[in-house]
Amino acid sequence: MTTVSEAPTTVHIAPVAGHIGAEVTGVDLRADLTDQQVADLTAALYAHKVLFFRGQHIGHAEHLAFSRRFGVVTPSHPYDDDAPTEFPEILAVDSRLYEKRFGARKFSYTNHWHTDVSPLINPPAASLLRAEVAPERGGDTSWTNLAAAYAGLPESLRTFVDGLRAEHRFGGKQPAWHEDSDYAKKVAKAPLVTEHPVVRVHPVTGERILFVNPGFTTRIVGLSPRQSDAVLKLLFDELSDLAYTVRFRWEKGSLAFWDNRATAHLAPSDLDHLDVTRVLYRTTLEGDIPVGVDGAPSTSIAGDKFVGA
Repeated sequence: MTTVSEAPTTVHIAPVAGHIGAEVTGVDLRADLTDQQVADLTAALYAHKVLFFRGQHIGHAEHLAFSRRFGVVTPSHPYDDDAPTEFPEILAVDSRLYEKRFGARKFSYTNHWHTDVSPLINPPAASLLRAEVAPERGGDTSWTNLAAAYAGLPESLRTFVDGLRAEHRFGGKQPAWHEDSDYAKKVAKAPLVTEHPVVRVHPVTGERILFVNPGFTTRIVGLSPRQSDAVLKLLFDELSDLAYTVRFRWEKGSLAFWDNRATAHLAPSDLDHLDVTRVLYRTTLEGDIPVGVDGAPSTSIAGDKFVGA
């Protein structure tokens, strides 16, 4: 365990896995953070990619206030119209809403590894998710370190993927919603499609990030479908290697804060047969346009930048 800063602003950071994740103690999210606490948490976020807080029994207002210390908070989601009316920045990850949205019983938008809303030209820089109702068993979320996944590739493969670009499309190859659902109509009316570098350079740490994910990445630009599928399968297998991951057990009052530029995460798929309710609330911070190893930025095919007020 490491300790940063001095009392009364002491923040304790305890890494929990070999490549990713740390538990944070010494912080009360009901209170205003000091500048030193913000600096300590920001440094820890970039070092560990995802931070876990427990016992933080806060509401939407405190959640938003905490989020705003780290960046500009965006609206809840490009396609969300179920946000609490008084807090349009809050996304409800609520199993009770998803059957209505998608036409099927679900506990998340997608149960594939994904980086939040990567089909945007400027995907969120970070996400903050807190648990309000957690099932007694199941429902865990996992994260993977995309910088470590890239670094673990052999040099020849790193050189190859450094020059590639990939299409990210909201819904991916196999959308999780029924074709006649209201959600399908929303996406068809305002699609989100962007060509991102397969390897993006983190704007703060300078790390090279394997910026693809099974939830939204559909093809490698310039390759045949067979070649593209083969390359993407290889990369998806690498980023989902358990060595690069951490798994978090939710309980009421838990909060996860992750660097969306350097991670992908996996929603649960072990609850569909259980009669349980799972309710979490998420905010996202406005992101930048990804830039590749060659310095070229991403290109929007459909959809505008997603920005906060």
